[in-house]
Amino acid sequence: MDILQFVHLSASRACGEVDGDPVAACGVVDQMLDGRDDPHLVDAYLSVEGGCSSYVVGRSMIVKKAQRIPVECVVRGYLSGSAWADYCQRSTVFGEDMPPGLGESQEFPQPLFTPTTKAESGHDQPLTMEEMRSLIGEELAEEIRVKSLDIYRIAREYAQTMGIIIADTKMEFGLIDGKLSLIDELLTPDSSRFWEADKYQVGHPQPSFDKQPVRDWLIQAGWDKEPPAPMLPPEIVEQTTRRYCEAYRKLTGRELKD
Repeated sequence: MDILQFVHLSASRACGEVDGDPVAACGVVDQMLDGRDDPHLVDAYLSVEGGCSSYVVGRSMIVKKAQRIPVECVVRGYLSGSAWADYCQRSTVFGEDMPPGLGESQEFPQPLFTPTTKAESGHDQPLTMEEMRSLIGEELAEEIRVKSLDIYRIAREYAQTMGIIIADTKMEFGLIDGKLSLIDELLTPDSSRFWEADKYQVGHPQPSFDKQPVRDWLIQAGWDKEPPAPMLPPEIVEQTTRRYCEAYRKLTGRELKD
């Protein structure tokens, strides 16, 4: 079986591209939260005592090679982001009819599973369940749907006890020796929308522990979303770093050490 070492870089991703400047805590926070929540993926953390560079400590894991399933599994608990844009235009959320009069950031009665393609280049495209079944098979598609919703519900319940709302999240699956396994990052600020529960109000966007300062700056800078991404100003790097560290502190109850 193929065994690999993955190192999570100090880089965030916005608009489908890796940003041009490192965000100091991004790789470590994503890795440490990922390692807490993904026992299928993690075998061991590496240590300086084991002969590794200090750079990889806290941002590295040993993984097994998987056959990736070409679907990005998005679970949404709240009407936000691209789901809100779709609802405003069509009163639907990626093809599913929604009742009239919903407000931005409003909680859905039940979490929605809204898969997309996993594009090699360009942007992922929404998939219906019928399209997903045609792509990967009915049995596998249903297993992925059920497990994606279960993972989201368990994570959301835990996060709520720590004062965090997980508005939505995305995950990926692969096959290892024929068994369905989680792959890639899971429940991190890069793959999820984290809101402060005590500041939550329906009717407008919510303050979020994610890379929104990066997205906002790239839009204001007029970036055309083609690589390479521009270098980020120090103040944007600092703002994003603070958000990632605060997400880690709230979700784990611990401070992230330098």
